[in-house]
Amino acid sequence: MSSNQQRRRSRPLGSKRAEILSAATERFGRDGYEDTKWADIAADVGVGPTALYHYFESKQHCLFVIIADAVADFHERFERISASERDLIRALDLVLGDVFELTAHDVQRMRVLVAEQGLLARPRRSPREEEARQVARARTRDLEIAWATFLARAMESGALPEGDSRLLARAALGLYNSIWHWYRPEGVVSLDFVTAFFTASLRQLLGVDPDHIAHANAA
Repeated sequence: MSSNQQRRRSRPLGSKRAEILSAATERFGRDGYEDTKWADIAADVGVGPTALYHYFESKQHCLFVIIADAVADFHERFERISASERDLIRALDLVLGDVFELTAHDVQRMRVLVAEQGLLARPRRSPREEEARQVARARTRDLEIAWATFLARAMESGALPEGDSRLLARAALGLYNSIWHWYRPEGVVSLDFVTAFFTASLRQLLGVDPDHIAHANAA
């Protein structure tokens, strides 16, 4: 067996799929989904265009998987942090800090999610595309519900003012998502500045008392 064959056999089966998703995320985030050619992604991962169809039925199928994975990752992080801290104000502060803990690749993925999320509203004829679309929609809905449930608990405990937790969750997620329409990792505004500004804005939107945060962090 040649050394090339050995390397191909030793590589995990999912590694090429992950490479394709990573390359597509970079292309979609940098060049835009519509302006990215399927062949460009194939070239980035070193395969022929037809080889991509072994992993994804189409460029849109790949897009839906990127969105679904991005939402699932953020949901997992949210649940892990919010469940690990009993003080709800402290938990909220940790969650707000975590959503800005992003690599340059994470930022590109957020740009793709925000820019192309509207495509999730359109049913697809292809079974594989439609399945991926439904998964992405369900995960987006689950993340919103998780936020609303957490905020409702905070309201019931007195940590946040009473209100409509579902609308407040949508408002907070909407404000957060708005960042990725314009933010660029190589731009003049640093992520640290964005983090400080929007964390304060989100606290104000949610109705967090600054004294509560100081007390929770000091405890």
